[in-house]
This record gives sequence, structure tokens and C-alpha cells, in this order.
Amino acid sequence: MAERNDEDATLGFAAAHDLPVPYMQRLRDYYLALGYGNPYRWAQYTDVPFTPLAKPLRETKVGLVVTSAPYQPDRGDQGPGAAYNASAKFYQVYTGEIADEPDVRISHLGYDRKYTTAADINTYFPLAQLKTAANEGRIGALAPHFQGTPTNRSQVTTLEQDCPEVLRRLREDGVEAAVIVAA
Repeated sequence: MAERNDEDATLGFAAAHDLPVPYMQRLRDYYLALGYGNPYRWAQYTDVPFTPLAKPLRETKVGLVVTSAPYQPDRGDQGPGAAYNASAKFYQVYTGEIADEPDVRISHLGYDRKYTTAADINTYFPLAQLKTAANEGRIGALAPHFQGTPTNRSQVTTLEQDCPEVLRRLREDGVEAAVIVAA
């Protein structure tokens, strides 16, 4: 194993063996192992539309879009550290109130359960941070609702059905910018 040299240490580089988890390749391999016949294809576009904010963020109404699911007590273990739970999946966009503390979970999502847990809701549902940002004036306001979007593994369904529905609901709330958390 190669050690860092003096120049690497001066620059703050990690050791050569300290590499990121190759999650994209792991997901491609996983889809092949599930029998899909071809590896997962990440959505990758040649042109990505970007709209600059029309006004400063401190004056902008912000919405939250998540892939976390509402807790469903009749659908098995959904707590932190739960095994993958396909029965907790949902298949339609849903809207939740931000006034309370929504009980959302991510047991329906595939993530590396060996090295992480869902113990910190803020990692997949940053509502508390957005409320703080609004209270401190860093964002203009927070929309009264959050939007949940399903993870159906179909990019066509996501693009043609879910995205337009999420956008419609965000516009109903007067949202001007959205934080999208795909756990």
C-alpha cells in the first residue's frame, strides 16, 4: 500500500488506497444480478436546462421533494437499520404537510445497509434544516407542503408522469425553487 508523500500531505490528499465507493458500478452489477438483462442506465443528458433564480434566495419560496415514504405500520419493519422492504414502496406522488413532523422512512430504497443506517432523518428528509433556513432568513419562505415522488425504477414513468405531477403541486404552493433529495 502506497503511503502519502510529503507533497500529498501538504496538499491534504488522502492516501492512494482511500477511494470512494464505486456505487454506480455496484448498481449496474446489482441490476444484472436481478435478471434485468442489461445494467442500470443512469439518466444522463447532453443538455440540462438550468434556470437562474429570479431573485435572491432569501426572497425565494422553497419546496422540498423527497423519495422517502410515509410510514405504513402494516407494511413490516421500516425503522432505521431495517432490511430492504419492497412492501413499503409507493407508486403515486404524494403531498405531505410540513407543519408537523412527518414520519417518513427509507426502508423501501436500496442503499448500502452494511455501512450506513437510516437513523438520521436529516440525511434523507432535511425539513428541520429548511425550517431553520426560513427562520433565519436564508430562504424567503418554505412551502407548506413537501412532495414525495416514487422510485419505480422507470425513467419514462418518472419523466412523463411523476415529474409533471410534482411540478404541478409545487406550483400550487407557489414554489420558486426546490430542494430535491433522492435518497
